[in-house]
Amino acid sequence: MLDLRPNCEFCDRDLPPDTAEARICSYECTYCAECAENLLHNVCPTCGGNFQPRPIRPRRNHREGKALGLGHHPAATRRHHSPWSAAQIAEMVHRLASVAPDQR
Repeated sequence: MLDLRPNCEFCDRDLPPDTAEARICSYECTYCAECAENLLHNVCPTCGGNFQPRPIRPRRNHREGKALGLGHHPAATRRHHSPWSAAQIAEMVHRLASVAPDQR
């Protein structure tokens, strides 16, 4: 199950569980749409993969007899920050931005 991390790992912007502005890679590295598109150019600085919009977990359970929704599976609260320096991020982005995600 996705963590639904609470912040952009680059700029630290809050990304609540119902925002359409969160982007994730396949390892759940989480960035705001602005950073993912304009600074990272769709290159995850950790794995080199691409980003997709993070799904929104429904606030409430819509199925009888099932434990679903944020009430049963709340978003994570621990904030994450990229371990990479600005120079390391810039190098990875420069090297991979022109390579299609399925070719990285």
